[in-house]
Amino acid sequence: MINRRRFLNISGRTMLGAGLASLLPRQLVAADNSFSDYKCLVNIFLYGGNDSFNLVVPTSNAEYNVYAASRQNLAVEQLDLLAINPDNSDGATYGFHPSAGALQSLFEAGDAAVIANVGPLVAPVTKEQYLSGAASLPPQLFSHNDQQAQWQSLKGDASLATGWAGRIADQLAAETADQLLALNTSTFGTNLFQAGAVSIPYSVSTTGANTYGAFGAEAALGAERRAAFESHIDSEFGNVHARALAAVHKRSLASADLVNQALAQAPDLATVFPASFLGAQLNIIARLIAVRDRFEMCRQIFFVGAGGFDTHDDQNELQPGLLSDVADSIQAFQLAMVELGVNDDVVSFTHSDFGRTLTSNGDGTDHGWGGHQIVTGGPVNGRQIYGQMPILEIGGDDDATGGRIIPTTSVDQYAGTLAEWFGVDTSALDIIAPSLSNFTTSNLGFV
Repeated sequence: MINRRRFLNISGRTMLGAGLASLLPRQLVAADNSFSDYKCLVNIFLYGGNDSFNLVVPTSNAEYNVYAASRQNLAVEQLDLLAINPDNSDGATYGFHPSAGALQSLFEAGDAAVIANVGPLVAPVTKEQYLSGAASLPPQLFSHNDQQAQWQSLKGDASLATGWAGRIADQLAAETADQLLALNTSTFGTNLFQAGAVSIPYSVSTTGANTYGAFGAEAALGAERRAAFESHIDSEFGNVHARALAAVHKRSLASADLVNQALAQAPDLATVFPASFLGAQLNIIARLIAVRDRFEMCRQIFFVGAGGFDTHDDQNELQPGLLSDVADSIQAFQLAMVELGVNDDVVSFTHSDFGRTLTSNGDGTDHGWGGHQIVTGGPVNGRQIYGQMPILEIGGDDDATGGRIIPTTSVDQYAGTLAEWFGVDTSALDIIAPSLSNFTTSNLGFV
């Protein structure tokens, strides 16, 4: 048996899964502690497992030689790497992949930072603990679906059906009660990251709010169909489930109208985005941010997805284009935020299933564990590398086995830092990142 509230929640997510918009219902009690500022997070998820050990590479001779010996035919030429000059130093020097010049520019300008060797962890792990079986570990390491779920939910070795952005929305429900649109919006369909216990995420396409296909027919016929449908869902249904489903349809129609009418008034951006799916997603997000006041938004989290990073084969041919698209799209989004005057309010950050193996399988790499992530935006304390760069040596102290690098920074720390900047009270951070208390540092300081 499920009660009416549970049915509404399930129905709302089902409609979103079908690509239909749904408004987050306003709270019954007015907020008494609303935010007076605006903050936005943008999660750029690189599906498949980005080989970030070729994105940020040591350039100092000793460290580069170890890297090159491990990566074999996949190693980027030392002279081709784009040098960066971090304000902090571990004694080595580093550079970006030659296709990621846009990220190098952002880093050198102080608008980007590298979060080194991040991965899902329950608690800090040494190689000895890993090999002896003494470590508490997230289950099913190196599995795409399981590790995507780990990054998006932070569930560790527990059972957890919500995502950490969804829990942020639940936690900040009172402060964001006056928003006309859900705190969480996706341009990549449904995802675990934004699933809340009570909050309902919202979904758009790269052209705006999705609506019912039958209404897109010739104008007169489409209007007639919509009128008939609205008349039907306004009926007095005797069944509680039918009434709940009708309410979902009403919210879907209302939200699509609200969003598309607002987007029609959005200013034209001078910033040119790459002609890619990732570029198009970040473009529509920029346009939604531009009209945020029409939705009375004070907090927003967006989810963006890009695929193709599972480079078991043809990595040398595929990776330059993948990294170029990521770098150029992130830079375009950053320029759009400056153009809109909200650069100091928006933080973008990358996620991916896992890093990849240091070893080459002959034509590519296999599933790894730890990897580097990129954070950009005006609030970022940029031009720094946060965390500990691993030793990229096969069989070295950081190699679990098979060239899989053990993370030294947890996704919980990464998420907890972002959540605290976003406005989550420090006392509630363990709700957002359940394993955070197992680590000495809860805030990495990059924002």
